[in-house]
Amino acid sequence: MTTRQSLLFVFGLGYSALQLSARLKPAGWAVAGTVRTPAKAAGLQAQGIDAQVWAGEGAPRVPPGAHWLVTLPPDRMGCPGARAAGAVAKDAASITYLSTTGVYGDLKGGWAFEGSPLNPGSPRAAARVRAEIQWRGASEGRARLVRLPGIYGPGRSPFDRLRDGTAQRVIKPGQVFSRVHVDDIAGGLAALLSQPAASGVFHLCDDLPAPPQDVTAFAARLLGLPVPPDVAIGEAGLSEMALSFYAECKRVSNARAKAALGWRPEYPTYREGLAAILDAEGTQRSGT
Repeated sequence: MTTRQSLLFVFGLGYSALQLSARLKPAGWAVAGTVRTPAKAAGLQAQGIDAQVWAGEGAPRVPPGAHWLVTLPPDRMGCPGARAAGAVAKDAASITYLSTTGVYGDLKGGWAFEGSPLNPGSPRAAARVRAEIQWRGASEGRARLVRLPGIYGPGRSPFDRLRDGTAQRVIKPGQVFSRVHVDDIAGGLAALLSQPAASGVFHLCDDLPAPPQDVTAFAARLLGLPVPPDVAIGEAGLSEMALSFYAECKRVSNARAKAALGWRPEYPTYREGLAAILDAEGTQRSGT
């Protein structure tokens, strides 16, 4: 029988949550959660994950005593999961909500700490703030908020754009981003789950905020491809969504997660993270 300490229920079994699942299941955890389509549910069930289809209507079937992880994107009213299941949040062993460092807005290159004022600069970030408030209210303050910067990993890296010829080195003077490898999200969340009494806000990110053009250039050199030429941001033809990311410049501190959880990023900079992605691709191709 699954114990209270070994069951994870995920509202939104997506990229980061599945990486966490791959880490937890060998350690004896059972994993359940929601997806939006029957096809994805069937695929995950075949992998031993108790996935159910839930598109936001009604309430999903949440096992009592599970640890909750919420990865759902918010809508204009906040988090659909909080509206659907907030009334039974008291039954959760712990609640962790994945938010974004976008809630701090533009710090003009300054550092974001967990206690920094919230100043969302877009409707998307404002919805995240509403979702955080909802989960804190539903859980009587027990919900842990994990604010994430840009996520990269296998299938979501500069390699993909370099290979299909769409990569650009977009230049905005002084621009830096923090980022995190998906494996380091999984490691940080596993550390947090091992400490149900840990509370408050945590940042999971690497140790080196860096200009995005530097990351693209390093990835190109790893692939042995030409480094794309510099393109001024006003000439890059970026989408409205991409421009919104460039409108904010900040460095994100991970000191509290290190001190409180004993967590350290396996990939402290984008260099180690990108090299690991390429090494894993080579291993898969060779079949070893």
